[in-house]
Amino acid sequence: MQREHTDVNVKPRERFLTLDTATTVMAAALMNGRELLGESNVYGERNHSVHVISELERLLNEEGLTRDDVDGIAVGVGPGSYTGIRIAVTAAKTLAWAWGVPVTSISTLHALAWGGWNRGIEMKGQEGKNESVNNGSSGAQAADWIVPVLDARRGQVYTGLFAVSTVDDVESPQRLEPDAIRLMTAWTDDLLQRLEALPSEERPPVIWLVGETAVHAETAERLRAWSELRIVPYELEGRWVGRLGADKLLRQEHDELHTLVPNYTQLAEAEANLLRQR
Repeated sequence: MQREHTDVNVKPRERFLTLDTATTVMAAALMNGRELLGESNVYGERNHSVHVISELERLLNEEGLTRDDVDGIAVGVGPGSYTGIRIAVTAAKTLAWAWGVPVTSISTLHALAWGGWNRGIEMKGQEGKNESVNNGSSGAQAADWIVPVLDARRGQVYTGLFAVSTVDDVESPQRLEPDAIRLMTAWTDDLLQRLEALPSEERPPVIWLVGETAVHAETAERLRAWSELRIVPYELEGRWVGRLGADKLLRQEHDELHTLVPNYTQLAEAEANLLRQR
């Protein structure tokens, strides 16, 4: 039987560069569809602008690719460092315009939640993973909650709320609350009220606090009143930015280039008033 010839010059239209500089880590990835081809995690928030282009070029070069092989760009729009977010968004928009490829935005906190949860599962081991999701009993189980946090100083955090119920890491966490900057004490109160209002069978068996946890772990301890609390210090990794970005680009969920802006977020008025009184 004659072997079918494949033209090596015909490439799938799903090679993506992804980038996030909203945290202390410049997290980038090169994706082929949902497959991770390469990853870059450069530490040092003040130097993100120095590394962005060189790291993206390195990711391409290591796979023998050029800018002509890139089919889309995904960028983390925060919330997080004001200066950091602007670096990635500006770079992504500039490259997308210059290369004529689509661009899509992703939530930094969503990527942080996904990566932090996976780190926690790795730390606990496979047995803990099954416990966390299954709880050792039959029937449908309530989803775990993931609370990603980035310190915003003066008792504030950039945070959101996500749920995860899958036994593997194929599906990204589902959003329950929008990203925002919140007072950690008020946010914990909100979560406690939400937990109290839920029927017992719908309460999360585990709440994962992930990200920049050191300053805010003590406040979050109150959540143990309703669920098991697991605290996972975690710094963003490019692979989770890549997976979120690739998912959106594969669904052809693109942003309009000229209206794509960072998500700086603002405190709710009541919380801002409380902070001013301190």
